[in-house]
Amino acid sequence: MTVASMAEAVKSGRTSAAERVEATFRCIAALDPSLHAFCTLDEAGARAAAKALDERLGRNQPVGPLAGVPVAIKDLICTKGLRTTFGSRLYAGHVPQEDDVVVERLRAADAIIVGKTNTSEFGYGAFGHNALFPTTRNPWNPDLAPGGSSAGSAAAVAAGMVPLAIGSDGGGSVRVPAALCGIFGLKPSMGRVPAYPGCRDERHPGISSWESLEHIGPMTRTVADAALAMSVLAGPTPKDRFSLPNDILQWAVPPVETLRRVRIAFSPDLGFAAVDPEVRARTEAAVHRLEQVLGCVVQVVQPDVGNYSAVFETLVAMDTDRQGLRRMAAEQRIELQGWLASLLSRDWSADTFTHALMERKRIANTVWRFMEHHDFLITPTTACAAFGLDIPGPDTINGRAVEAGSAWIAFSALANLTGAPAASVPIGLTVDGRPVGLQIMGRHLDDLGVMALSAVVESLFPTSWPPLAISGDTMSR
Repeated sequence: MTVASMAEAVKSGRTSAAERVEATFRCIAALDPSLHAFCTLDEAGARAAAKALDERLGRNQPVGPLAGVPVAIKDLICTKGLRTTFGSRLYAGHVPQEDDVVVERLRAADAIIVGKTNTSEFGYGAFGHNALFPTTRNPWNPDLAPGGSSAGSAAAVAAGMVPLAIGSDGGGSVRVPAALCGIFGLKPSMGRVPAYPGCRDERHPGISSWESLEHIGPMTRTVADAALAMSVLAGPTPKDRFSLPNDILQWAVPPVETLRRVRIAFSPDLGFAAVDPEVRARTEAAVHRLEQVLGCVVQVVQPDVGNYSAVFETLVAMDTDRQGLRRMAAEQRIELQGWLASLLSRDWSADTFTHALMERKRIANTVWRFMEHHDFLITPTTACAAFGLDIPGPDTINGRAVEAGSAWIAFSALANLTGAPAASVPIGLTVDGRPVGLQIMGRHLDDLGVMALSAVVESLFPTSWPPLAISGDTMSR
């Protein structure tokens, strides 16, 4: 069931919230032992919320737009009274005293929070493993990575355990796993969906990271479901100084007629990225289909931003409480690992940080000038399809030696550096059955335009789903 149809079925009495919750936990019990999408479940809390909702419905009291819809929350997003570890041993037993703003809004809309989904430590890394929990696996092939850092959220939606999951995206962490798992992922404009206490609570090192880059967005099977989620999630709060007024009166997918004269820029590589030939071919074919269907003008061109990976990494380091994390790690005698450990160990200079800030301004200015002549910029979401679980990424792409941990996600951080809305839409599978995603980036604050074009792509490439079958307590293929 879609998010909309499930909520309507609960409101009309064709099913109950309790039935939806029980079906969800049955599905999780059957599939998640093989996928490890969830790291913490809230069965008691979900059942209590469903019971209370059904009682209100029985009294004919009004309910919210997401009534009875089971939702999964990424483990970087705080849930009051429910363990939130941020994928780190430093917070292995952490139980927040308040909900993140988005969780408050979901509860107010009568969604049912069923649990927390796995992530890399504090979101540092485009994969789904950490030292606390088993590594999340891709529902299309459990031997492959699901992408990250919203790995568990993507896997949970792709496998059908929940119809809606919330992810966070500091450099592609919604769109990248959406692409590798074959679902829709939206990174709204900066400030559309507020974040707090995540990113902004200075009392907690690591939790307070990513502030100038982070976005929170929905991960769903359809664009329409993401639009419905945005109707609940979007809007200002004094807790987030970047939050925007809710100037969009109706969060619904605009009709295709709004796109008839759009100008689309398409870049298969942004001028610097190595791209897998099959991913490139499928992306080019999808853009050609769009050009035919919309009768629009597509130019093969890209903004002159250059390879911004070093700038992005430096800005992440600036947003990180490096002193606080080092202190916590020393006090708890825990050794941090991976990309986060390298950011903490480097001796960053003020001039390095200043240069990154100036480069970010150059990139942002280059992009808005470019977008004066184009309504959308389309690229692949990732430079390759899913790869093995035991590597941070391929070290060669299309015969070129590349940086394994970053080259395959060369496209996504541009929208974080600029704050522009962007989404990943499935456009089919590789020959060996791995999903491929198309990234659509829009103009400043044109979230509805991004969803409108995403919906057209969705209609052109009807999504198939992983061939999962529930058999006892295992996943069979």
